[in-house]
Amino acid sequence: MDWDDLRVFLAVARGESLSAAGRGLKIDPATAGRRIARLEEAMGARLFIKGPQGYALSDEGARLMPHAEAAEAAFVAAGEALSGPEGLTGQIRIGAPDGAANYLLPQVLAQICDDNPGLEVQVVALPRVFNLSRREADMAISVSAPSAGRLLVQKITDYRLHLAAMQSYLDAHPPIRALADLRNHRLIGYIPDMIFDKELDYMAELGVERVPLASNSVSVQLNWVRSGAGVAIVHTFAIPSAPGMVRILPEAFSLTRAFWLIRHEDDRRSQRLGRFAALLIEGLRREVSRLEGAA
Repeated sequence: MDWDDLRVFLAVARGESLSAAGRGLKIDPATAGRRIARLEEAMGARLFIKGPQGYALSDEGARLMPHAEAAEAAFVAAGEALSGPEGLTGQIRIGAPDGAANYLLPQVLAQICDDNPGLEVQVVALPRVFNLSRREADMAISVSAPSAGRLLVQKITDYRLHLAAMQSYLDAHPPIRALADLRNHRLIGYIPDMIFDKELDYMAELGVERVPLASNSVSVQLNWVRSGAGVAIVHTFAIPSAPGMVRILPEAFSLTRAFWLIRHEDDRRSQRLGRFAALLIEGLRREVSRLEGAA
C-alpha cells in the first residue's frame, strides 16, 4: 500500500470530491482519480460511492478511514521527532466562533507567531461547528464540549457576558433601573433560527423570543451597539474594544460561558500541535482575564 495513495484517499474522503482533493494536494483531479483506483485495486475493495453530492465513503472506505488517519498522524509525528524541539513551524488552521476570533485570537496568535517566526496560522471565523474529521481545521474553539466523536477536548477558560450599551445611547433613552425596563429599549441579538449552539441563546435567559435587530455575527451585533442602535448581551472581553460602551445592571444580570479547545484524537501524538495548543490555551486565559478586568 502506497502512503501517497492513502493521502489522496483521505483528501477525497474529507473533500467529498476529486477536485477538492486535487486542490488540497496540488494535483489534478484525474491524477487523484487514478490514485484512488490504484488503492481500490490494491485493497480489493470499492472505497467510494459516487453520487449527485460527490464521493461518499463506502462501508469498506469507512472501515479504512481510522487506519488511514492513524497512518497520517504517525507520519506527521515521525517528521516532528526528527525536526527537534526548536520553534514551531508550518501551517496551523484554527476554527473559531467570531467572538473569540475577533476579540481574542488576533493578539494571542500574534504573540505566538512573534515567538515562533516559522509558524503560519490561519483563523477560520465562522458561527458554526467545525468538522475536524474532514480536516476543516487542525483544531477548533467551541462554546460547548462535544460528547461524541474521536476528539480531544480541553477546557480553555470561562468568560462572562453582560448587558451593554453606549453611554450616549443610555443618556438619550429612558433609564434602565431594572430588567423590566428593557421593554422600553431596542434589543440586539442572534437570529433565533441561526443559533448553532444552545449556549448562544442568551436572550432566552431574559425570556425574550425576538429582537428587532438580529445577526448571526457577534461583530455585527457589537457594531450595532457601538453605533448607538440599542442594548445587547455582549462578551465582557469585547467591551474594551468599544470606548464609551458600558455594562448595564451588572449585579442583576450576567452570564458565564466557557471556551473549549477541540482536536482530533489522532493528533494526540503530535508534539507540534500539542505545544501549540498549550500556548494557545495559556494565551487565551491570560487575555480573557486582562480584558474582563479592563471592562
